[in-house]
Amino acid sequence: MTPAEYVQLKAFARIDGARLALLWVASFTCYIVGIANPLYGMVALVLMVTTPFFVSRRLMKFRDEGLGGTISFGRGWGYSLYTFFYASILLALAQYVYFAYIDQGYLMQSFSQALTSAEARQMIEQYGMQQAIEESLEQFGRMRPIDYVLNILTVNIMIGAVLALPIAAFIKKLK
Repeated sequence: MTPAEYVQLKAFARIDGARLALLWVASFTCYIVGIANPLYGMVALVLMVTTPFFVSRRLMKFRDEGLGGTISFGRGWGYSLYTFFYASILLALAQYVYFAYIDQGYLMQSFSQALTSAEARQMIEQYGMQQAIEESLEQFGRMRPIDYVLNILTVNIMIGAVLALPIAAFIKKLK
C-alpha cells in the first residue's frame, strides 16, 4: 500500500468511524433511557447488533467507490480496524460527558435498585452471591467517570478488532 493509499484509507475510515459513533451514541442513549422504558432497551440492542452490518456496508462503499471495486483482506481489515477505533474514541468522549456531567449517579442507582428487588435478592441468595454482589456494587460506586469510559473503550476496540476479521474476509474482492 502506497502512502497515498494509506491516507485515503484513514480518511474514509475517519468519516465512517464518525458515522458509526453516531450509531453507537444513539444506542447508548437508548440503553440509558431503556433502564426506565424497556422498549428503548430493545432499540439499543437492535442498534448495537447492526454494527457489523453497518461497517460491512461502509467497507463495500469504500471498496466500490474509493478503490474501483477491489480490496484485499489486509486493506479491508485495516479499514475496519480504523473505523472501529475512531468510533470507539468518539463514543468514549460522549460517554465521558455523560458520566461526568449528566449521570449524577443514575446508572449506579438503577443497578442497585435492580439488584435489591425482591426477585433479585431471592435469586442472589439461592446462588450464594450476596457478598460478591455487594462488593461489586461498592467497587462500581467508587469508579470515576474516566474509569467507566476507559473500560468501555478497551472493550469496544477489542470487539472491533475481532469483528473486523469476518467483515474483511466477507467484503474482500480481488481482480
